[in-house]
Amino acid sequence: MKKILALFGLLIMTFGSAQKLQNIQSGEVLRYRIHYGLLNAGTASLTTLKTTYKGQPHFYVKGYGKTTGAVRAFFKVEDHYESFINYQTGLPSYYVRNVQEGGYTQHFQTVFNHQNQTLLLTDKEKNTTATLKSVKGIQDMLSAFYYLRSLDDSDLKVGSVKKLNIWIDDEMFPFQLKVVGTENVKTRFGVINCLKIVPQVISGRVFKDKEGVTLWVSNDANHIPISIKAELAVGSLKADIESYSNVKYPMKFIK
Repeated sequence: MKKILALFGLLIMTFGSAQKLQNIQSGEVLRYRIHYGLLNAGTASLTTLKTTYKGQPHFYVKGYGKTTGAVRAFFKVEDHYESFINYQTGLPSYYVRNVQEGGYTQHFQTVFNHQNQTLLLTDKEKNTTATLKSVKGIQDMLSAFYYLRSLDDSDLKVGSVKKLNIWIDDEMFPFQLKVVGTENVKTRFGVINCLKIVPQVISGRVFKDKEGVTLWVSNDANHIPISIKAELAVGSLKADIESYSNVKYPMKFIK
């Protein structure tokens, strides 16, 4: 489950310099069904609410994932992610990663100072806090997702290759991805035209090779992730959209 949630953050990221999150509507809910091979492995959701953080307009985004069914019986996962994203800049102000995966647990809280290019990292389990160097325009796993979705179609042209720095747990990862084309993708709601995106990832740690992940995003103003497929070091993982509500623009299904 950690890997599929990481995909939402790492793979669904910015191609340019959007200034506001105007394409996202407060109250939006996206839900996904996750499969590991033929197994129904779990669910994931993303919810968005307009709020304020330290007196500034922000989106409060929550990501939640868990294993279900037979998979949960032998490997229980409860992953919670939160991000306060500045509505004007699209950059994160505060980020939480609180996960339980089998016997492994981790609880990090990160405060971003974009002006000074530093961040304050708190490990809630160890009760430690450290100030670390950052870089200009850094995103967290959730903010990167919404930053991408705020972009215009002109920023998502086929052939585009962009780079971004993503803060994941207690470490920054450079990433890049490419829009390789468009495809019609079948969903439970109908067929929808999608942008096909291939990110470059670090082989040998999580994924099978550097281009072992494919992401399909709705080719419309919503830019909603429709499906993600990852060839892992062992087996494959796939997430498909299960339901959506309160999206800003009507979804355009072909049939």
